[in-house]
Amino acid sequence: MTLLLKTLKSDDQLAPTLLRIVAGIIFAAHVAQKLFAWFGGIALIIGLLVRPSAVVLTITMLVALFAVHFENGLFMANNGYEFALSLLVISIALAITGAGRFNLDNLLHQKIAK
Repeated sequence: MTLLLKTLKSDDQLAPTLLRIVAGIIFAAHVAQKLFAWFGGIALIIGLLVRPSAVVLTITMLVALFAVHFENGLFMANNGYEFALSLLVISIALAITGAGRFNLDNLLHQKIAK
């Protein structure tokens, strides 16, 4: 139970909220053809299980970065890895900080903690 509570707990900050919503929209739109990325993007947008979703999306972006884009250099104009790197860093930040303010994880945390 303690691990679940730690997973659902987030600081009451606005920055992770903004990162979560924008990253969720980008993931949902950019990789909608991949099943988990679609649901992972939706989970980020609504703030549900943000840390586990962010960990899976981190792994997804690592694979995309090194398997597809790394050899092309940094810039997107050459199909480079700058976009994948940006989404990777955002995913790592969300895995560390949690969902931020206004999220479903906090509601679940409060119900379970009672």
